[in-house]
Amino acid sequence: MSFVYVTRRRYVVALVVLMSLLYFLQQLVSQDPHRYVSAGFFNDAGDERQVAAVETFPESGPCAGRALANATLLMLARNSDLEGAMSSVSQLEEKFNKHCNYPWVFLNEEPFTDAFKWAMGNVTKASVSFGQVPREHWFQPDWVDEDLARAGRDKMVEQGIIYAGSVPYRNIFNSGFFFKHSLLEPYRYYWRVEPDIQYFCDMPYDPFHFMQENDKIYGFTISFYEWEPTIPTLWSNVKEFMAKYPQYVADDNAMAYLSDDGGETYNLCHFWSNFEIADMDFWRAPAYQAFFDFLEAKGGFYYERWGDAPVHSIAAALFAPKSQLHFFQDVGYRHTPFQHCPQGPEWAANKCGCDKLDTLDYRDQSCIPRYQRLFE
Repeated sequence: MSFVYVTRRRYVVALVVLMSLLYFLQQLVSQDPHRYVSAGFFNDAGDERQVAAVETFPESGPCAGRALANATLLMLARNSDLEGAMSSVSQLEEKFNKHCNYPWVFLNEEPFTDAFKWAMGNVTKASVSFGQVPREHWFQPDWVDEDLARAGRDKMVEQGIIYAGSVPYRNIFNSGFFFKHSLLEPYRYYWRVEPDIQYFCDMPYDPFHFMQENDKIYGFTISFYEWEPTIPTLWSNVKEFMAKYPQYVADDNAMAYLSDDGGETYNLCHFWSNFEIADMDFWRAPAYQAFFDFLEAKGGFYYERWGDAPVHSIAAALFAPKSQLHFFQDVGYRHTPFQHCPQGPEWAANKCGCDKLDTLDYRDQSCIPRYQRLFE
């Protein structure tokens, strides 16, 4: 047998083995995309997924002994947010995700830098994906009357509203778009994480499983009043929508959280959406899609400053039974200047690092008492 023949045979055998291994890994990824990743790759939309080695389920911790929920941790960030993003991701990894390795999705209005991607890939063992938000999902659409929009901004500047002078972009979290992004389409649940936030407590259970097993569609930690000058016509449009589409208003809804007079006026209560754990199937359903399209056509995102917090809150409170909402009171959370610190026995049990006296829950601007009265 010649040396050339032997070498060629070994090459063929090695190639077959390599192709078989790649096929095997591909099958594993398709069966459970949360646990398996390869080197970085790009999908058809140009969004990058960076993956790590095959991970096994942990033997202890909140996710031990069970498959992960169909869920992701989600952050909207710019490249300039790198330091704050690293801090937030590191904290959530330490408090919860190091035990579970739920995947991370990062979205940006422009491509992420290599420095950002490298840093995020090194603060978590989980898979990380980086996507760019399509321009049409981010910027003010062409049909907006800019003269009218500018007049609205000038009025809010006179009222001292923060960022009032800037041209509002289409906030993808209050829009009908973010859950349609190619990187989010495979998932059902998301946990929204902001740069520069703090988590104070260990998470002894999997909140995604909690949402799934208890049929919850929206979870929050902080609730307070919206700034009325930013949404002067929002509620009148909500009432118009309810009158036009009464079939979308759920029985046993949470209207009493939103209104003190049966829906005639809006009391401005909303869930602060900087922290939200939610079911994207709810946003994808006909009720929210119709609601968003209706509000978008009214132009209030641009002529006023309708934000994701009141839009998400009103939708969740009206189009789902109140039993499907959840106050994560055991999650210690801060997004300056507001903070929620657990008050019950979980403060000690979950090793919370916050001051119990420093919590927004029962201060004058809080809507938590209104929410809790829903269940009395």
